[in-house]
Amino acid sequence: MCSNVSSTTMQSWRERSPSSYSLKIQNFSQLENSTLSSKSNEKYQSRLFSSGGYNWSMIIYPKGNDKDNGSGFLSMYVEIDSTSLMSKPQTEVFADVRFFVFNKNVNKYITIQDVESKRFNTLKTVWGLPQVLPLDTFSDPNNGYVFEGDQCEFGVDVIVAPPPANWDILSFNEKFPCPKFHWILKNFSELKELVYTSSILPVGGRKWFLSLYPNGESAKTDGESAKVDDERVSIYLILADNETLREDEKVFAQAQLRLLDPFGHDHVTVELKDWHIKSNPGWGHRHFMSRTELQKAYLGKKDTLTIEIEFEVVSETKCSPII
Repeated sequence: MCSNVSSTTMQSWRERSPSSYSLKIQNFSQLENSTLSSKSNEKYQSRLFSSGGYNWSMIIYPKGNDKDNGSGFLSMYVEIDSTSLMSKPQTEVFADVRFFVFNKNVNKYITIQDVESKRFNTLKTVWGLPQVLPLDTFSDPNNGYVFEGDQCEFGVDVIVAPPPANWDILSFNEKFPCPKFHWILKNFSELKELVYTSSILPVGGRKWFLSLYPNGESAKTDGESAKVDDERVSIYLILADNETLREDEKVFAQAQLRLLDPFGHDHVTVELKDWHIKSNPGWGHRHFMSRTELQKAYLGKKDTLTIEIEFEVVSETKCSPII
């Protein structure tokens, strides 16, 4: 028979001994008697031991902790030394705590632990289990917890959870002092180069530019260059070269890209929305619009093309240093 434990505790058996602290008692009945004095408060408190950079002690109530609903049970606790706690920059400690009671019959430790990490601070220095084992179960020599006359062994593992060494803080900025930019290309019908780029667009702590292929972007298929798609204009939003991303870094951008009608009636708007990564820092539309349609309806009197981009969202990631 095992103790009555809450639904958040787990019991199991383990051969390996406790790694944080072990207490072997040669005469358990004498320990019981020693805790009956008024000064002991019916408990035995171990010497200090170190775990996770802090000092701890294990507390045993041989007759149970009546003040914590432990009457009729063996009660076990662990206490953090407040002196070591206050000497650290971290004012609170999270720890996984596992209690042990050795069983000679199976030569293993019954282990009892809570599924949740426990918070220790200057206001809460003690945590434990008031009902580890029923006293009649523990005291019966036939059950193996008290053996070779009056010997027994208790233990505890205190595994201190360090602050996270790796972390990211991802935010999405939606407010910019200047979210809208215009790019004017003069003498569009005479453009001969494969690709043209805008000036730098500083938004969201990053630097961007637009890339336009007047005769369509050249693509590669199966290792061979495909023909230039001179029927469609291609346009992309790209992170500037000096915005070098790490291999695992990515930046999200959402923007409205508009081809402005010089007469102000029929602007063409497409959405740019994607994650920019090192291997692909640019996203856009390869088949944005046919060159014929563009020249017919979207060039000004002086053969000028006006492109507008309005940024709506740019992500920012703050992360821990990479070692």
